[in-house]
Amino acid sequence: METFFQFFTEHLNFIFTIILMIILGFEVISNVPTVLHTPLMSGANAIHGVVIIGAIIIMGQAEPDNYLALILGFLAVILGTLNVVGGFVVTDRMLEMFKKKKKN
Repeated sequence: METFFQFFTEHLNFIFTIILMIILGFEVISNVPTVLHTPLMSGANAIHGVVIIGAIIIMGQAEPDNYLALILGFLAVILGTLNVVGGFVVTDRMLEMFKKKKKN
């Protein structure tokens, strides 16, 4: 418990910055109009594609006995892939809303 408090006091500025980024990001994303959601989602998919490639490169550079780096890299690849696929599914559904429906 003592090491937790020591870590917290040493990295207080970073922790407050992360909390501020979370709050600011939530406020910005929640105020995005629906019309802009599809282009923003496509941009987010491109960014997460870069994250996946970076995680694969990091995993390739890691030492074989460095299990922490390998596990974190693997999780980054899995979560990034899920985010990209989910983003494309949401983007596809949003684009389907704008298509004209066929009459029988």
